[in-house]
Amino acid sequence: MSERFTKLVEIMAMLRAQNGCPWDRKQTHDSLKPYLLEETYEVLETIDQGDQTKLREELGDVLLQVIFHSQIAAENGTFTVDDVLDTLTEKLIRRHPHVFGTDSGASPLANSEQVLRQWEVVKQTERNAAGNTQSALDGVPKTLPALLRAYQTQARAARVGFDWPYSAAGLEQIFGKVMEEVDELKKALAQASVEGSPKQPDKQTDIEAELGDILFSLVNLARFVKVNPEEALRRSTNRFIERFHLVEAQATEQGRSLTDLTLDEMDLLWEEAKRRLRPETAAPKKDVCS
Repeated sequence: MSERFTKLVEIMAMLRAQNGCPWDRKQTHDSLKPYLLEETYEVLETIDQGDQTKLREELGDVLLQVIFHSQIAAENGTFTVDDVLDTLTEKLIRRHPHVFGTDSGASPLANSEQVLRQWEVVKQTERNAAGNTQSALDGVPKTLPALLRAYQTQARAARVGFDWPYSAAGLEQIFGKVMEEVDELKKALAQASVEGSPKQPDKQTDIEAELGDILFSLVNLARFVKVNPEEALRRSTNRFIERFHLVEAQATEQGRSLTDLTLDEMDLLWEEAKRRLRPETAAPKKDVCS
C-alpha cells in the first residue's frame, strides 16, 4: 500500500484505540449506515455542482467510511482493509477477462452492453462454483431508492435476455405498455369513484398498484433510452426547486407573498422563471468526472 493510504489506516486505528476518540470508539457497522448513505449523496450533489475541489473532499469522506468499517471488522477478527483490497482486485480481474487475458478463448468485446452480459455470465459462474442457486435478480439492495432499485432490477433481468428488443419496434412496445398501465389506472380510479371514496382501503390498494405499474414501466422506458431514472428525477426536482425559489423572489419583488397570488398569477411567474432559467441562458457548468 502507498504511504499515504497506510497513514490513513493507522490514523483510524488510533481513533478507535483505548485512548482514542470516544465517538469513534462507540461506532458499529449499524450505527455508521446513515453516514455512508449521507456521504454518498453528498458526492452526487458535488458532481452536479461541478466543484472539483469539493468533490475531492467528499470522495475522501466516502473513503473514510470504507476505512472505518474495515477497522471495526479487523477488531472483530472478521477481515482487514487488506482483505477488502485483495477481494476487490481479484473480482475486477476475474470479471474483466477481456482486459486481463484470464480467458484465452474470450473474444474481444465491442461495446459496454457486451461487457455487462459477460459480467453477468461470470457472476453466474461464481454462484454455481459456490453451490449457490441464486436468482439473477439477487444482489439488488432492498434499501435502494425505489426508482433506482426498479432500474437495477430491470437491468439484471435484461442481462440474461429478459428485455424488450432494442429497436424502434421495441421502443413502441414500451410506449404501448406505458399507455396500457395509464389506462388501467384510469379504470381503477373510475371504479373507485363509482363504488365510493377512492380512499377506501381496498380501492386505494388497487390505485397504488396501478400507479406503481406506471412508474415501473416508465423506468423501463428510461432504461431503454439509456437514462438513469433516479438521476433524471433528482435533476427535475432540483430544477423545480430552483424555479420555485425564483417565483418566490418575483413575488417578493412585487411586495406580495405566494398566498396572495391567484393560481393564474403564479403560473405567469412560473413561466417567467422557466424562461430565465433555460439552459441556453444559464452559465455553462464546469466539466465533472463521470
